[in-house]
Amino acid sequence: MASEFSLRCYCYLDRMQPQYAAFVGTITQGDLPVEGMASLYIEMAPGNEVFRTVDIAVKATEAKPGAQVVEREFGMFEVHSLNQAAVLESGRIVLERIGLNIEERIRPQVASIQLITNVDPYQAQLLNRWRRGSMLVPGQTLLVVECFPAAYINFACNEAEKGANIDIVHVSSVGRFGRMWLSGTESEAKTARDAAVHALESIEGVKSEF
Repeated sequence: MASEFSLRCYCYLDRMQPQYAAFVGTITQGDLPVEGMASLYIEMAPGNEVFRTVDIAVKATEAKPGAQVVEREFGMFEVHSLNQAAVLESGRIVLERIGLNIEERIRPQVASIQLITNVDPYQAQLLNRWRRGSMLVPGQTLLVVECFPAAYINFACNEAEKGANIDIVHVSSVGRFGRMWLSGTESEAKTARDAAVHALESIEGVKSEF
């Protein structure tokens, strides 16, 4: 099994932050998370394997599924619970059943970072048309972080909220790259940037090209 399966992301969030949990609640099609829950994101290839692994995860413990996404190349799912041990145990059992170790996950990489100060009203309106989080207010600083593999952006966003007083505008964690849009003052946006980069760089794994 290990020779056919690619563990692109194995990403554990110990405590979902208030804004992050609220944002996930606006996009999830599964069980709704709340602040303080632990969460685990697993991304894999081939994508169709996600159906089997979700079944394994939810049968293993009380952890509930919030997302199950399958696209052309990859599959991704998320489980969460107020019980951290249950989330970790679900992940452990999934890895055991697919015959892989956490060390075989792909190590996240920062693909790009943009810090845009004094956002123009027209650009703010364009972003506000499709965002699912807080409105971007003209004059704020906008932070955009892009990473690979995509699902790791959830960890980066949650850690950024822990470290900085920012607003979550939108998060996209499906596809080849993950992206997050955060807003606030210039100093808080820089603090959030540093927290997100540090979080991504703290995760060990196998190096892979974009």
